[in-house]
Amino acid sequence: MKPVETRLVRLALKGNQRAFAEIVDLYKDKLYHLAYRMSGNRQEAEDVVQETFLRVYRSLDRYDMNQKFSTWIYRIATNLCIDRLRKRKAVYSLDAESTDREGLDGYAMLPSDDRTPESELLLSETQRIIHEAIATLPVKYKSVMILRYLQDLSLQEISDVLDMPVTTIKTRVHRGREFLRKKLEHKL
Repeated sequence: MKPVETRLVRLALKGNQRAFAEIVDLYKDKLYHLAYRMSGNRQEAEDVVQETFLRVYRSLDRYDMNQKFSTWIYRIATNLCIDRLRKRKAVYSLDAESTDREGLDGYAMLPSDDRTPESELLLSETQRIIHEAIATLPVKYKSVMILRYLQDLSLQEISDVLDMPVTTIKTRVHRGREFLRKKLEHKL
C-alpha cells in the first residue's frame, strides 16, 4: 500500500473524517469510471460508488493493511457491479437501445496531432461500437475485460480483486477478447 493511503487509512480508523474524505477523493473518479463501464448507466454508477464508500467506511476496521488498498476497494466496487448486473440480467435485452447516449464518451480520446471533425466523429463512433460490444459480454468476462483494458490492472491485481486464480483470469481475458473479436468483426 502506498504511504499516503496507509496514513489516510490509519487516520480514518481513528475517526478522522478529513482523512476518509481524502480517500474518497483519491478513488471516486476511478470507481465511477469502473462502475459506469460495467453498468453503462450514470445513475447506477453513482449508486455503486456511494455504496462502495459506505461499505469501505463500515468495514475499514476489517481492512488488512498487508493488502493493497486499491485491490480491496476495487473488489468491493466490482462485486457491487456484478451483483447489480446479475439482478438486472433477467430484464436485460441485447437489442435494447441505451437511454444514456450522452454517457458514451467515457473513453479517453486517442491522442492525435491531426484531429479533424471527421476523425473525431469516426473515433467516437468506433468507441460507441466497442462500448456496446463490451456491454453484451457475459458478466464473468465483462468485469475482467474492464479491469484489464479500461482500468489497466495487471492480471495479478485482477486475480486479487476478483479472488480468482491468475490462470482463470487469463482464460477469461482470452475468451472475452475472442467474444469481442467476433462481435466487432462485423461492425468495424
